[in-house]
Amino acid sequence: MSGLRAYLDRLEPLFLKGGKFEKFGALYEMVDTFLYSPKDVTRSAPHVRDAIDLKRVMTYVVIAALPVALAGMYNMGFQANTALAALGQSGIDGWRGQVIDALGIGYDPGSFAACFWHGFLYFLPVYVVTLAAGGFWEVLFAVVRNHEVNEGFLVTSMLYALILPPTIPLWQVALGISFAVVLGKEVFGGTGKNFLNPALVGRAFLYFAYPAQNSGDAVWVAADGYSGATPLALGAEGGVGSITGDGVTWMDSFLGMVPGTIGAESTLMCLIGAAFLLYTRVASWRIMLGVLLGMIGTSLLFNVVGSDTNPMFAVPWHWHLVLGGFAFGMVYMATDPVSAAHTARGRLWYGALIGALTVLIRVVNPAFPEGIMLAILLGNVFAPLIDHFVVQSNVRRREKRYVQ
Repeated sequence: MSGLRAYLDRLEPLFLKGGKFEKFGALYEMVDTFLYSPKDVTRSAPHVRDAIDLKRVMTYVVIAALPVALAGMYNMGFQANTALAALGQSGIDGWRGQVIDALGIGYDPGSFAACFWHGFLYFLPVYVVTLAAGGFWEVLFAVVRNHEVNEGFLVTSMLYALILPPTIPLWQVALGISFAVVLGKEVFGGTGKNFLNPALVGRAFLYFAYPAQNSGDAVWVAADGYSGATPLALGAEGGVGSITGDGVTWMDSFLGMVPGTIGAESTLMCLIGAAFLLYTRVASWRIMLGVLLGMIGTSLLFNVVGSDTNPMFAVPWHWHLVLGGFAFGMVYMATDPVSAAHTARGRLWYGALIGALTVLIRVVNPAFPEGIMLAILLGNVFAPLIDHFVVQSNVRRREKRYVQ
């Protein structure tokens, strides 16, 4: 690595002001600061109480998301191999089938390697396209504005890829991340100035623009001709009875061994990531606690009210916790430090709003069984207002205390 450091140092004058490649200085800075700590790190606002820099924060989030990504790859392959066995198929067509056959991986749902590598072959092109398309816009805006390209996009790209369905067309992947980067972040000034979570902006755009490839029962298992509902969709049809009647247990959902997105289904892996983020103090425990309490309180309220026509009223809170992407949203999306509330008390209210809205959307809205994505986006919109009321409340309290 010392040789690479020396090589980058020799190239640096070419990218500085007046150098031959001055216009690509932002790209050089991106490579340099990704591989090595920058010469100057933030020592004042917005990191007043911590010397940690933005690079380290973003790297920690990516590390925390790795367990979820790895579990998602295995689950994708497991669901695909199980579906192929149910359909009586011994293989798949296309380049994925050629790679699996050439390496002798096979399609045994009982083999960890067969399931993991099958899922990896679906995750890899999605993530590569995400990096290529989103990275293009990041570099373009950085060059035009003469700004550095920071590591924030690494987090956005990882989280965005993990919340997509396995069967999504790659051109939609590119379109969604382009929408996320350009209209979800760069038009507001770039990293740190967006008021919505960019990854969720891209996912929401795809959901409403192309519902056929992003919703329904045929998009969650990577096997042609196979259709299977997610546990959350089953719950919307007949409550917990429909979920368990389909052979899905609470533990299956907790472990993430169910049809769903590429990598947002395992509550266990999300909790491991949450422990890491809380230990490193990158994520706010107040937001996570608020989301959890808001979900529990609202689900208990619906349980008490009950309904003769809507089975989702009876779904208990511990099922809401493991259904869909609730845990993933609570740990990785709601805690986004840019789009979340910033006051200590405001973070609790912000989290509680997201948790309550998630259950409200899941139970009351029959067209959208998930809920957590829209709840977080709505929470992003109200975050500045929540902070405003918290600050004003503190001002009034201190005026009563000190003003005679």
